[in-house]
Amino acid sequence: MADLPVRPDTPCVAVCSTTFDEICRGCGRSVVEVAHWVSMSAEQKELVWQRILAQGYPRRNT
Repeated sequence: MADLPVRPDTPCVAVCSTTFDEICRGCGRSVVEVAHWVSMSAEQKELVWQRILAQGYPRRNT
């Protein structure tokens, strides 16, 4: 994935909640993605970004 878009360091919006399932209601990442975010490659992070943006994340105050 050459020329990756410039993104914030993390999709986290400090609305962390996985109370009802394995997906954070704030950023849209899975529990595993959150846990491994710092060790993921730029390409892996971009794939997550593409998915969560397509799903309407990150969300604030939801």
